[in-house]
Amino acid sequence: MPTRAETEGSALSHGVCLDRLAAVAVTFGLGLATGQELVITAPIEALPLVRRITEHAYKAGAALVTTLFSDDVATLSRFRFAPDQSFDRAAHWLYEGMAAAIRNGAARMRIVGEDPGLLREQDPLKIARANRAQASAYRPALELIASFATNWTVVPYATPAWARVVFPNESDEQAQAKLWDTIFATCRIREVDPIAAWKAHAARLKRRASLLSDKRYAALRFRGPGTDLKVGLADDHEWQASTASTKNGLECNGNIPTEEVFTAPHKDRVDGFVRSTRPLAYQGTLIEDISIRFADGRVVEADARTGAHVLQKVLDTDEGARRLGEVALVPASSPISRSGLLFYSTLFDENAASHLALGQSYSKCFRGGAALSQADLVNRGANRSNIHIDWMIGSSQVDVDGVTVDGQVESLMRAGEWDS
Repeated sequence: MPTRAETEGSALSHGVCLDRLAAVAVTFGLGLATGQELVITAPIEALPLVRRITEHAYKAGAALVTTLFSDDVATLSRFRFAPDQSFDRAAHWLYEGMAAAIRNGAARMRIVGEDPGLLREQDPLKIARANRAQASAYRPALELIASFATNWTVVPYATPAWARVVFPNESDEQAQAKLWDTIFATCRIREVDPIAAWKAHAARLKRRASLLSDKRYAALRFRGPGTDLKVGLADDHEWQASTASTKNGLECNGNIPTEEVFTAPHKDRVDGFVRSTRPLAYQGTLIEDISIRFADGRVVEADARTGAHVLQKVLDTDEGARRLGEVALVPASSPISRSGLLFYSTLFDENAASHLALGQSYSKCFRGGAALSQADLVNRGANRSNIHIDWMIGSSQVDVDGVTVDGQVESLMRAGEWDS
C-alpha cells in the first residue's frame, strides 16, 4: 500500500508541484544569497517555471533576475535559411556579458527541455561549425562555472517537444503529463518536505564521495559488454557529490535531479575500450551506441550507430575534446534508472548510469582546487577544453573496480550496484 506521504503527494496539483520545483531550484539548487543577482537561460516554453523561480528568487532577496530565452523554432530557422557564414559566428558579446555577471557574483541557472532531435535532418557540417563557434565563445563563462566561481544549477522543464520524444506513442497532452509526473517523482517534489528530502539525499551522496576520497584509488576499471576500460585518476583528486562550496562562499547543487558521485580522471592515463549504454542527445542530434578506444588518455578510435558524424566533429572541437574531464558513478537502481525511460537529456540520463565526460575538468575535483591555478591543475592531470559532454557507460551489466596505488583491485560496483 502507498504511504500517507505518497498518497498526499500524488494529490498535489500541477501548479503546486511546479511551485515546489521552483522553490527547490532557488533554495536547494542555487542556495541563492540575499542581494545576489541571478541569470537564467531557458526555452521559451518554460515561461511558467521561470515566473515562479523569479518570484521565489526575489522573495529570497535577489537583487535582480535576468532571463534569456531560447526558441527551437528560431534555432531551426537559422539552419534552414541563414547564409553559410552564419555558422562560424556566435554571440560573443552575450557570453562575455554572462562571464562578467559571474565574475561580479551573479548566480547562474539553466532550465533545460529542448527538443532532442531538433537538428536531426540538418547539415551536420553546419551543426559542427555552429557548435564550435558557440563553445569557443562560451569558454570564459564555462571555466568560471567549472571552477565554481559562483553558485549554479540546472533544472528541467517538460516541454511538449521533449515529451513527444520520451513518450512517442502518447498524445501530446498525455506525453507532457507523463513527463511531468516523472520529473516531479525523480526530483522529490511530492515528498512531504522536498527541500528536507533533498538535503538528506545530498548528505548520503556526500558520505559516499568521502569514502571514495579516503580510498585514494589510482584508477577505476570498468568491465561489461563492449567495455574494458581503465580510467587513471588525477593526482590529488577528490570525489564530489551534488553539494559544492563555491568561491563566493555559498553552497549549491549543480543538477536537479542528481544521483552521482564524481571526480577527475588524469587526462593522460585512460586506456582501453568502452561502449555507451544510453543515447547521447547533443545539440539536437541523437548519438547512439557510441564505441570509443582510448590510448594514453586520448580518444584514438570512435564510432556510433547514429550521429557518428556529429561525434567526430565534437572530438575535433579542440585537443581537450578527445580526453576526459570527469568520471562519475551512479547505481543502476537510481530512481531515474528505475523509471525505465530514456530521457534523451543528459540531465536525466547521466543520473541513470555511471558516465564519463569528454572535455573540461572541474577544479573542485582536486584537493584545494579553488586555490590552484590553471597550470597547477594541468600538472595534476586536469583536462582543458571548450566542451564538457557527459555520456553514459554504466548499466546492470557493468562492474567497476578500484585499483590502488600498489595495484590491488577492490570491488566497487557489481552488476551496476554498490558492492558495499
